[in-house]
Amino acid sequence: MESELFRQQDAFFQSGATRPPAFRLQQLRSLLNAVQAHEQDVLDALQADLHKSPTEAYSTEIAPVTAEIRHTLRHLAAWMRPRRQPTPLLHFPAVSRILPEPYGRVLIFAPWNYPFHLLFAPLVGAVAAGNCVIVKPSELAPHTEAVTLRILAQAFDPRHVAAVSGGPEIAGELLKQRFDKIFFTGSPAVGKIVLRAAAEHLTPVTLELGGKSPCLVDATVPLDVAARRIAWGKFFNAGQTCIAPDFLLVERRIQEPLINALRAALSEMYGSQPQESPDYARIINDRHFERLRGLMDPARVVHGGQTLPAERYIAPTLLAPVSPDDAVMQEEIFGPLLPILTYDTVEEALDLLRRYPNPLAFYFFTQDRALRQRLLETVPFGGGSQNDTLVQVFSHSLPFGGRGQSGMGAYHGKHSFLAFSHQKSVVQRALWVDFAFRYPPFRVPLHWLRRLLRIGSWEL
Repeated sequence: MESELFRQQDAFFQSGATRPPAFRLQQLRSLLNAVQAHEQDVLDALQADLHKSPTEAYSTEIAPVTAEIRHTLRHLAAWMRPRRQPTPLLHFPAVSRILPEPYGRVLIFAPWNYPFHLLFAPLVGAVAAGNCVIVKPSELAPHTEAVTLRILAQAFDPRHVAAVSGGPEIAGELLKQRFDKIFFTGSPAVGKIVLRAAAEHLTPVTLELGGKSPCLVDATVPLDVAARRIAWGKFFNAGQTCIAPDFLLVERRIQEPLINALRAALSEMYGSQPQESPDYARIINDRHFERLRGLMDPARVVHGGQTLPAERYIAPTLLAPVSPDDAVMQEEIFGPLLPILTYDTVEEALDLLRRYPNPLAFYFFTQDRALRQRLLETVPFGGGSQNDTLVQVFSHSLPFGGRGQSGMGAYHGKHSFLAFSHQKSVVQRALWVDFAFRYPPFRVPLHWLRRLLRIGSWEL
């Protein structure tokens, strides 16, 4: 089935049908209409899969997708336009251009934590770039998967865009096909499997992974504001967010006041009984629930800690004091557990941050300009923000992506279009001038050649 679909899409792409700007714009409008028509179905599905409230589901799943489509519709014509570049004088008379070209046949793997957003956001870029696409929704969010299939069937000819359902065995079969581009969002462990499979065909990949994203807090910030923003970023979707703060690194003298501020913020957001809050999500499945419960040391719990296995509920939980050697600090948490570590000096903080290199996100709450500059210059990370959490992901103008074990490549807005396009470089030369010195037999003395090539490198 997968190989036959692959062949159909290959033939459709080779026909040139996906290349015209009008076709791409029409397909994006069709997708926008289909998403809007199924909005309530998507909200219901996300409630069933992850217990997401309508507000959370709309703001983090549907709204980013429709905004991405509208942004792309406004700018696609400019993005597709060949870009003229300077040309070395040596090539005169000539014109240099970069021509964005679709890769061809694209495979997109979506995760379960934001099963709608993280499937359709890269799909927008792939369609805008003129590709044919096969998407693999996450089977761990079955209700959202079912709605996704209906939306795609309404919006696209399957020869252009299609979805394939199934578990790891289906994913393995897809990876055997010779795609021209693979886009994967998920865990580093599975990302390595995808990368190895892509290497077999030398297929370019974009990997959106994760890691232990730190959040540093010093004594220069108002703790009530910092606590609200940290709690919001950490416990959104019950902590199942790849860019959520994974742990806090707090200046020692403000540890207790910050814990108290976090308690107050959590109470304001979810009440005294978070399991009764309509705005608090649940863990995706029993396996992840048990994994998270195993990371929770009761001796470290200073807030929360309650669990309800039947609901896969884990309360928003603060852990302190925590050491880098504790189990909760050995892997990405991806759940509602927030370890709190302390530091006394900036050097001590930087040493600890080096133990978790290249996180997908880094957050720092400080009003100290010197510290801000030092953190930006010394801490490698994918993206982040000062005095807030998560907000960097909502900007069309900022590339979203990791580095090292947190990923490779980036997308969002124009960066999505570029992620799914090959930048073809072309020099167009006239025929009425032809410099003889470049052809054998070479008669120009070397000292003159050096001068010619130096002058010839000047750009027009």
